[in-house]
Amino acid sequence: MKQSIVHIALVVKDYDEAIDFYVNKLKFELVEDTYQPEQDKRWVVVSPPGSNGVTLLLARASKPEQFDFVGNQTGGRVFLFLNTDDFWRDYKRMCSLGIHFVREPKEAEYGTVAVFEDLYGNQWDLLQLKPDHPIAMRHSK
Repeated sequence: MKQSIVHIALVVKDYDEAIDFYVNKLKFELVEDTYQPEQDKRWVVVSPPGSNGVTLLLARASKPEQFDFVGNQTGGRVFLFLNTDDFWRDYKRMCSLGIHFVREPKEAEYGTVAVFEDLYGNQWDLLQLKPDHPIAMRHSK
């Protein structure tokens, strides 16, 4: 059996401001932006550069109860983990673009990590896993 997680839905306030953040600040690729008239919504998918794994589905909040979760999808915990091949390059670029880091870089047993917030306040790990980390080894195959 072979399965994979294809998308993770990220609840956003507005499609265009979310696309601007993810594409222009995080340098994600816009994979798809398709209007779905039957539901009056857009199917917006973004992906980290060079990634062939999970993508983010930017899902605009459409009900009052969904707006409460914009920026707080995990109750204040780190929500997503963005692995990079060059931590310091990406950290410096992100800082220069005004991305807010809530935890400064540190060396951990698994690699280099810092925590930043997206445009809505969701927390992300920016990390560079050590080459012998099980996930890094799995993706190098």
